[in-house]
Amino acid sequence: MTKAMILAAGQGTRVRPLTKHTPKPMVPILGKPVMEYLVEHLARHDVKQIMVNVAFMHWKIENYFGAGRRWGVELGYSYEGVREQGEVVCKPVGSAGGMRKIQDFGGFFDETFIVICGDAVIDLDITAAVAEHKAKGAIASVVTLDVPREQTKNYGIVVADADGRVTSFQEKPKPEEARSTLASTGIYIFEPAVLDLIPPGVEFDIGSQLFPLLVEKGLPFFAQSRPFNWIDIGRVTDYWSVTQQVMAGGVAQMDIPGREVRPQVWVGLNTSVDWDKVQIEGPVYIGSNVRIEPGARVVGPTWIGHGSHLRSGAVVERSVLIEHTRIGEGQAVREMIISPQYCVDRSGHTTYVGDELTPLRWGDARA
Repeated sequence: MTKAMILAAGQGTRVRPLTKHTPKPMVPILGKPVMEYLVEHLARHDVKQIMVNVAFMHWKIENYFGAGRRWGVELGYSYEGVREQGEVVCKPVGSAGGMRKIQDFGGFFDETFIVICGDAVIDLDITAAVAEHKAKGAIASVVTLDVPREQTKNYGIVVADADGRVTSFQEKPKPEEARSTLASTGIYIFEPAVLDLIPPGVEFDIGSQLFPLLVEKGLPFFAQSRPFNWIDIGRVTDYWSVTQQVMAGGVAQMDIPGREVRPQVWVGLNTSVDWDKVQIEGPVYIGSNVRIEPGARVVGPTWIGHGSHLRSGAVVERSVLIEHTRIGEGQAVREMIISPQYCVDRSGHTTYVGDELTPLRWGDARA
């Protein structure tokens, strides 16, 4: 049985405002935190012992997942922070530094282990990836995906020889300068011996520091390239795209909850919808205790979080409504992520409630 670590200590600054009050691994997709899909997937491959490094709003992760029994796994947490002037302050020590901190504390990594970023949804065949890692005698493996050359500017690019041995890296190179189109997915497989290369007690990163060190020392470090779905929420615009893809059924093992009352229209409990007086074109999910008034129109792929309220004449198209969002009478929401406090359009532009420059009127359905 392989052990695992989920990286969950970052602030998620690139996806604000989604992470203003929520740690990035807790950002919901189909009503479930991103990290929950990872825990479920690890469990499917018999990875049952998982450490999570945490920092910002760590209690939200710890309170939700607890000891992991609900998923048939054991979960543990490594908090990264310091005491300053009598206050406990979050201070992440980097992805590699977090590994070393866990190891120095209790020696958790005593066999082959996998490290996964806590902000992506994957369906990687972990069993096959670990088998390839062992067959090559690797001390470290990075799982990659081939991306279009024009997208290399968004990723850490891995350069490898014909045998898959890693020779160098490029951090978000311009397409014309990219020496490869293999993007690192933030999925790594390590042997415990790799931890001896990480200096203790300092901030140290896997991609920018540990990996170049492995190449420099000529250690058996390989890139794996295999087909699988990798849905990375690196930016706010990615979140909109991810939800669209998932709602359209583009990812295996991510089923829409609720009861299908019409083709591609699912509802939760206790909804208030006059089906003869609203227009709904799937795929659409309507959460529990959602009210949709007569004359409203919903076009999918759209997710309407529980407790939300669409007033008469409201139009919601290809959007995500966070829980308890109210859309005003006659208002149109198209290709947006919208919550009781803010809305983000497809390009990533954010507007907050009360902004006099926006014509959109929305708010908190609980008020």
